[in-house]
Amino acid sequence: MNPSLKAKLKPGKERSLLRRHPWIFSGAVASISGQGAPGDTIRVLDTNGRFLGWAALSPHSQIRMRVWGFDEKEEIRPDFFFRRIEAAVAKRKRAGGLACACRLINAEADLLPGLIVDKYGDYLVTQFLSAGVERWKEVIVKGLCAVLQPRGVYERSDERVRLKEGLSLQTGLLAGEGPPELIQIEEHGHRFWVDVRRGHKTGFYLDQAENRRILAEYVQNRCVLNCFSYTGGFSVVALAAGASHVVNLDTSEDALKLALKNVALNGLPLERVENRREDVFVALRGMRDRGETFDLILLDPPKFAENQQQLVRASRGYKDINLLAFKLLRPGGLLVTFSCSGLVGPELFQKIVADAALDAQRNAWIKRRLWQASDHAVLLSFPEGLYLKGLVCEVE
Repeated sequence: MNPSLKAKLKPGKERSLLRRHPWIFSGAVASISGQGAPGDTIRVLDTNGRFLGWAALSPHSQIRMRVWGFDEKEEIRPDFFFRRIEAAVAKRKRAGGLACACRLINAEADLLPGLIVDKYGDYLVTQFLSAGVERWKEVIVKGLCAVLQPRGVYERSDERVRLKEGLSLQTGLLAGEGPPELIQIEEHGHRFWVDVRRGHKTGFYLDQAENRRILAEYVQNRCVLNCFSYTGGFSVVALAAGASHVVNLDTSEDALKLALKNVALNGLPLERVENRREDVFVALRGMRDRGETFDLILLDPPKFAENQQQLVRASRGYKDINLLAFKLLRPGGLLVTFSCSGLVGPELFQKIVADAALDAQRNAWIKRRLWQASDHAVLLSFPEGLYLKGLVCEVE
């Protein structure tokens, strides 16, 4: 660590750190003394010079610093990262053991801001999304190998958030053997092929693991429309739980092909599943105009709001697809709808869905609220970590 690298905050801006929130925005910084490169460890002080925390410097980002820790005696060295990795893994083990596929490190929630580590069988897939973890990448990979002994560690740091950190997009092998073209995983008794090299996020939507299990309670003898279906995770569960028919709707031909492979992998009847390659917004309007109806509709769209400026437009998008879905549901039908946009909080999301039902002239009741899987931990002092929220709604 560079002992001369210090940041002093403006008066009153220390309050969030005293509540152990890990982000320091550029507008909170009064001054920085010393020469620091991206990812360097910086001592954070209040306006009176009192120690607040150790943080990683991100000079290109609006989030100017991300806090590593609040203990002045805890130096940010390689053993610090080893301990944090061990603690994150231990929490998952205490919660019931390490699943075949699961999230091992969830960034700020595991006190390692910007670091994502997902386990797929014997392989780890990582995302280094901040200047701090990028600076310590080699040390972190060594720690992962020492604690977990994977067959290989593969990087998927191709999220555009890295550009805000002044970092380039990167993918590739970091340690051990390269992963195969497809990795087979098991989740709640179902098997899936996962493309960790080119698939969405790190290859699979692990944050929906518990919601896929919950879906099985609602699908028996129902005709299901799975919008933004990707590789058919929800569809496999629906078919296995007795859905009469499932329609996969997605724009990716590769994802739809893999969805059929996943149906076959589980020994489920291919004649009960139909793939439609089409834009969801366009397809739902076409179904409405043709008078198609369904017993259960799943809406699991990608993030619509990347920043505050996109929030109004994102809200319109969520309302649009939910309104169309309400119109396509038969009486007694179910809408299982999600938002993974962190800026769209649970209250706002419920309001959007309620407005959609109102415009569709449908009475709807909330049967259940859904959240991200428990391995995608949420730190109480970092509520921004709760990004995935969902509703199961019944219509008359």
